[in-house]
Amino acid sequence: MSSSKLSLTIYIILFSYNSVAQELNCNIQIQQPQVQTTSQQLFQNMQRSLFEFMNNKNWTNHRFENNERIECSILIKISGVSGNRYTATLQVLSNRPIYGTSLQTPMLNYKEEDNLFEFEYYENQSLEFNESRHVSNLTSVLAFYAYIIIGLDYDSFSMEGGTEFFQKAQRILNNAQSSNDKGWKAFEARKQDNRYFLIENLLNSKYGAMRRASYRYHRLGLDLMSDRLEAGRNEVAESLKFVQRVYRQNTNLFIIKVFFDAKHTELVNIFSEAPAIEKTNVYNILKEIDPAHLSEYEKLIKTD
Repeated sequence: MSSSKLSLTIYIILFSYNSVAQELNCNIQIQQPQVQTTSQQLFQNMQRSLFEFMNNKNWTNHRFENNERIECSILIKISGVSGNRYTATLQVLSNRPIYGTSLQTPMLNYKEEDNLFEFEYYENQSLEFNESRHVSNLTSVLAFYAYIIIGLDYDSFSMEGGTEFFQKAQRILNNAQSSNDKGWKAFEARKQDNRYFLIENLLNSKYGAMRRASYRYHRLGLDLMSDRLEAGRNEVAESLKFVQRVYRQNTNLFIIKVFFDAKHTELVNIFSEAPAIEKTNVYNILKEIDPAHLSEYEKLIKTD
């Protein structure tokens, strides 16, 4: 075997080994529409470094097969540069497969408030992260969302199965509290809608019904629908009653907004072929607990 073929074989073996060891299949995009710079290579290197950080790190001690990796993406839009310091907005998305189908269900679709994400980056630097202390805002933010993504995924497969990962995200947040970096403190949020409130809501036992709703929606609902359509759809409808219960405790709760920002289009698709009485019942719940997407839900009750 030639040396080039041998090198290729070794690369494939190593790549295959790494591909089943990691949890995330995370697409990273860096956009800089407002930044005038001659160094496009810098942003390409940044994108590659962040991709490797998210996809090559072991975030859990569990083994994932390649087809089990969590599909997610992070879009970073650079809005300002001052030396090696960057100001940006951040959008995080993640999906989960639906059992018995080739479909994916959205788990997270969250965009941070403008100007809450600032970080330092030096070209070709080694990205360091330590769970015990706040080393870099860039890696702390990425790790925080890695654990949020994993926690949401685990919650959808077992009742409150994501707790340990949400606790890791909370530890990252606590470590960042003493820094000057933005987005980690309660008072920085205009509507109780930043990283602080995201993890606070997820771990607050008062709102535990939201996490139970996720398990019922996904594992008992969507995963059943390919074999037992009506039974699975009924479980999705029942899960909305859990959300309704939490909504009536706190109508401005951030995780309710996060849930429906991801799910509103899917909910319309799920119930579009349901019997009229079922559509009406679901519409009445959604009209109360997610008025922001009311125009979408009205499709359920419109007649041709």
